[in-house]
Amino acid sequence: MTPSARIQAAIDILDKVIIAAQSKTAPADRIMSEWARANRYAGSKDRRAVRELVFGAIRACGPVPANGRAAMLRLAQTDPQILPLFDGSQYGPAAIGEGEEPTPGGVAPDWLVRKLFQSDITGDEATALLSRAPLDVRVNSLKTDRGAVMAAHEGEALVAPHAIRYPTGTRVDDWAEAKDGKLEVQDLGSQIACLAVEAKAGETVIDLCAGAGGKALALAAAMDNLGTLIASDTDRRRLGECNHRMVRAGATNIETVLLNPNKEAERLEPWNASADAVLVDAPCSGSGTWRRKPETRWRLSPDVLDEFAAVQDRLLAIGASLVKPGGRLVFVTCSLLDQEGPDRIAAFLEANPDWKAQRPALPAGRGHGDGTRLTPYHDGTDGFFIASLVLAC
Repeated sequence: MTPSARIQAAIDILDKVIIAAQSKTAPADRIMSEWARANRYAGSKDRRAVRELVFGAIRACGPVPANGRAAMLRLAQTDPQILPLFDGSQYGPAAIGEGEEPTPGGVAPDWLVRKLFQSDITGDEATALLSRAPLDVRVNSLKTDRGAVMAAHEGEALVAPHAIRYPTGTRVDDWAEAKDGKLEVQDLGSQIACLAVEAKAGETVIDLCAGAGGKALALAAAMDNLGTLIASDTDRRRLGECNHRMVRAGATNIETVLLNPNKEAERLEPWNASADAVLVDAPCSGSGTWRRKPETRWRLSPDVLDEFAAVQDRLLAIGASLVKPGGRLVFVTCSLLDQEGPDRIAAFLEANPDWKAQRPALPAGRGHGDGTRLTPYHDGTDGFFIASLVLAC
């Protein structure tokens, strides 16, 4: 592909990303993969170059662009090599028309920037939300240790006890250790959130929103496969993936429970008031993960945030019903918006006076409200809010 053809390909993909963001359908990664499959003439260098252009343009735009050209023109403001490629050549983009304007830059749409400001995310903290994320792995202590993995694949040991960092794009999935279940790709912030549960051997622990099981696997390792770990979710496909991963990891104390949406408490009734710890890794806006999924900030609206907050309140109530006296309820969101963090905990504590916030000792993060906040700028992690609550005996 010529450089101009790469620009046009990126514009075409961006058009689809913008439509998908507005309709809340396919993520950018999937759209990129579909383009690669449909255009097999594009070599590996072409695919990498087009991908860099697409995600560079997404990161460069604040509000939702009118179209892919406007997004690419915004990226051209930061990369002077792009503008001359709007040359009208075969397979390339048409020349820039009179009055054609780029999308404005910024961290997010204006209303969302105001939400971030109200949540004390400004300046470098805000800009870092759109930086490039590294690749972190968690070494599975059920099968090996960090030293053995680092001896085979030199990386950076991180503050979580089983965490190693590698450069973005490292093909960890090709390693024998990954195929044998000795390590899992997991952001440092996610690993620290698991530490907040303080899961111990012999306990009963419930991962209420387990998804594909990343945190459940970390909890099983912390429990040394001793005790009971319930991994529940409403998504049958993702829970099936959890089953596959736990076999590979050698996690034998996990029981998966498929929940009915909006009727989650029914399937969890056998564990009412019996759990030592419940993890509520609640659905949220994902504002802390924009480094990996920058287009998701175009999918949000004030109404969507209100819906997430309502779900978070409901899941906190369900989680609380499962905890025995003296037990722990750990609330986690990968969001930096106070509406999905401190505000939810404050509302819960006001309505439930038998519960108290008890901030766990974590190796990173800063106090925020009644919990702990991790940010890309300050901690080098995805953005997280973590709160640990204890039920009176």
